[in-house]
Amino acid sequence: MSTTNRFGAIESGGTKVICGWSDEHGNILEQCRIPTTTPLEVINEVISFFLSVSDSGSIRPDGVGIGTFGPVNLQKDSSHYGTILKTPKPGWEGANLVNPIRTLFPGTRVVIDTDVNAAALGEMRWGAAQDISDLVYFTIGTGIGCGVISNGNPLHGLVHPEVGHLRIPRSDEDRRSFKGICPFHDDCLEGIASGPAMQARWVEPASELPANHQAWDYEADALAWACVNMIVTVSPRRIIIGGGVSQARWLFPKIREKVVTRLNGYVDVPEITEQIEDFIVPPQLGQDAGLKGAIALVLP
Repeated sequence: MSTTNRFGAIESGGTKVICGWSDEHGNILEQCRIPTTTPLEVINEVISFFLSVSDSGSIRPDGVGIGTFGPVNLQKDSSHYGTILKTPKPGWEGANLVNPIRTLFPGTRVVIDTDVNAAALGEMRWGAAQDISDLVYFTIGTGIGCGVISNGNPLHGLVHPEVGHLRIPRSDEDRRSFKGICPFHDDCLEGIASGPAMQARWVEPASELPANHQAWDYEADALAWACVNMIVTVSPRRIIIGGGVSQARWLFPKIREKVVTRLNGYVDVPEITEQIEDFIVPPQLGQDAGLKGAIALVLP
């Protein structure tokens, strides 16, 4: 394998970690999946993968991109860059994903961002947002994350957007019937609309709920409020909704209809009033969005 234009990628999720080796066009040449167990076990498996595809480390990648669940330290001048912060994922608080890769490939550029920021960049480069530079990417799965891209760049600040913890309007009756599962906020967006939240409320996992189940009206309601909140705060040109729960394609018409109703004509632009089918969309990269996004983090 040539040393020219090779890139490493890591998509670190709540249930699995995917490692990849790609060319400069984002073509994934090799990949492997690792269960998200303990940080030590995962890091050892990641290193084993990169050693196997880089001829025991003799072939150095031009860069390694990491998209991870968070919260994560993204301050590049910090000695804790790449460290997982306070997280409900047991055992992962304080784990660092950048340093082991820097040790494995000294001098190689290693960039980390949230998994959803990475996925959004992947969609902007190769997928459903190639024609725009301002977008929001939701992932609805084990948790709920949201990447925000503004003028082509991921939005960072004091930390990074934590849209999964937006507070969603709910009736008193709804709160009494289901408290929510977020250990920090109970009924934030993640606490009522993530995959585990749906299963906690409806007993069956989302993948086994039929299209006519009332669960999908509740899910569409929560996600529509989240979309409205993002429309009126960061004004994206497109909203992409990915993740396991979003594979229920019947959700999208429900979400779009509720978004238009909730905005009530306030954001009066044709992209929403006339072309909302092109404004709120599923990802085009499918299950490769996160890994390709990690590649996009380090491509020129």
